[in-house]
Amino acid sequence: MADGEDWTDSGFVFTDELGRPLHPQHVSDQFYLLASQAGLPPVRQHDLRHGAASLMLAAGVELKVVQKTLGHVSSTFTRDTYTSVYPEVAPPPSLPP
Repeated sequence: MADGEDWTDSGFVFTDELGRPLHPQHVSDQFYLLASQAGLPPVRQHDLRHGAASLMLAAGVELKVVQKTLGHVSSTFTRDTYTSVYPEVAPPPSLPP
């Protein structure tokens, strides 16, 4: 708001002071720097995505909501990728015919 007409509403999460999208490598570099300064172990941003999806499922968030949050085309992919992390949210094994 302070930049008035100079602000660009790009719709991106990570922007510069004028709302323009940041280069992805800049975001990654800043993330790694902040994590290191905080004394956290090395972790990739993608690992945070996996962690968030797994925790949502473990908390009982519906599979379709997790799928849409992650932007997956299919809930089958989401289920196959994330439900094996926590046994309590894994689908029951198929019974033999």
